[in-house]
Amino acid sequence: MRNQFKTNIAVVLTASILAFAAACSREQAKVNDTGAKSSSQASLFTVPADQMGHVQLYDVEPVQLHRVLRLPGAVAYNAFKTTPVISAIGGPVARIAVAPGVHVTRGQPMLYVSSPDFSQLRATYLKATTTAAVADKNYARAQDLYQHHAIAEKDLLDAESARTQADADLQTAEQSLHILGVKDPRTITKATAAPELPVLAPISGEVVDQTVAPGQLLQAGQTQCFTISDMSTVWVIVNVYQSDLAYVHVGDPVTIETDSYPQKFSGKISYLAAALDPNSHTLQARIVTENPGEKLKKDMYVNAIVQAGTIANAIAVPDAAVLRNSENEPFVYVSQGQNQFAQRQINVGQSTAGMTQVKQGLQPGDKVVAQGALFLQFANTLQQ
Repeated sequence: MRNQFKTNIAVVLTASILAFAAACSREQAKVNDTGAKSSSQASLFTVPADQMGHVQLYDVEPVQLHRVLRLPGAVAYNAFKTTPVISAIGGPVARIAVAPGVHVTRGQPMLYVSSPDFSQLRATYLKATTTAAVADKNYARAQDLYQHHAIAEKDLLDAESARTQADADLQTAEQSLHILGVKDPRTITKATAAPELPVLAPISGEVVDQTVAPGQLLQAGQTQCFTISDMSTVWVIVNVYQSDLAYVHVGDPVTIETDSYPQKFSGKISYLAAALDPNSHTLQARIVTENPGEKLKKDMYVNAIVQAGTIANAIAVPDAAVLRNSENEPFVYVSQGQNQFAQRQINVGQSTAGMTQVKQGLQPGDKVVAQGALFLQFANTLQQ
């Protein structure tokens, strides 16, 4: 039933268009016969009076438009919330605890290194711990003996000096382990003779890159193992044309759109470069963008919609009035008198809230076809 209804509607619409085209042809023939229209005015198109109900005119007049800039760009990691993970100690990778795409928290082990250097530092710490404990006991005993006049003062001072030196050695050993990421050195006293040292996550975020494999030899302070990024916010890098620089400012709100999702993302311009690109003569702008659900990924193409003030006294027409010819050039139908219209080439600007800015081709007072322009174009094509 529904398909039959659609078929009937299509038949009625086709018949209406054909009748409209035939009527237009008759009107055109009358104009040619009377000589009222020369060959140089062949673009004029006469609409029969009984078909004018299909046409709605729009009076062109200056209006105020919101200036909207659509800037193509690409997603990048927020460099202020992205960090490489570098091992502070050398040795082969014993095992890897995380993988790209995993979310980690600060201090979480990411991989383990079997390091001879760490073994040496562990042994030094264990020796320093034992030496310090013995030095404390010797000093306590020396104090007791000195109070009972069993030893000389020199022996007490020697015991105190030994205890001070032992404590200093223990603190040095502890600091060396702290630098390697060992929070509590006392925990390593229960480890095996060849312990594995964990490489800890320096920040919370998503593991976005892994550059090591099990068995790989790490160089202390040089080998990058992972990259972590907090993807709750990302950067969108766009290029601003020189002609639009006056309308873009740090702090301006921006809407981010992408073909990947119907959802729109919010951001703000946080940085404008100090110089233009010498090749493209555009200025790079950085937009800090909220990324709920971490949907925006690195290198994803997006469009940044910047609300850049208003355009006063702009010439604009409804979007439906703007058509394009076979060369993809924009034009409108302009009223040239009673039931007569002509195509006029125009230079269009931005489209906002259903209105298209016309930079060239129209003047205040012109009357253009709004609703019915497409119908008019089709019938005009049939007539030709």
